[in-house]
Amino acid sequence: MDTTKIISELQLKAVRSSGAGGQNVNKVSSKVVLSFDLKASQSLSEEEKVLLEIKLAPRLTNDQILILNCDEDRSQLKNKEIVIKRFLALLKQSLIVPKERKPTKMPKSAIRKRIKDKKNISQVKQFRKKPNVD
Repeated sequence: MDTTKIISELQLKAVRSSGAGGQNVNKVSSKVVLSFDLKASQSLSEEEKVLLEIKLAPRLTNDQILILNCDEDRSQLKNKEIVIKRFLALLKQSLIVPKERKPTKMPKSAIRKRIKDKKNISQVKQFRKKPNVD
């Protein structure tokens, strides 16, 4: 995964932010909206695209576009840096393929202990019964 190629494919748009900032909010577009078209990406292989499509399914639009927002800071530049870092971290996290789980065998000692315990409980229950007086 080449991060510089991916960053060049990003579409960043500055919009007016909501929240604290007073008059500044009304006149400055400090919120940054990042959109990444997964289908049209040239820097990702087909396998990576499929993996991202599966893992990021709840975050993708119907057109397979990932949209991230950032309005944490009053500075547009800082918001741009934050949203790009967040995007790259999300990609790296989503491209991790989990190791296949190998089922472990039950140890023979555990099987023996379970059978011994069953016999012991059975014997205790037998001793609770009234004896046969025939």
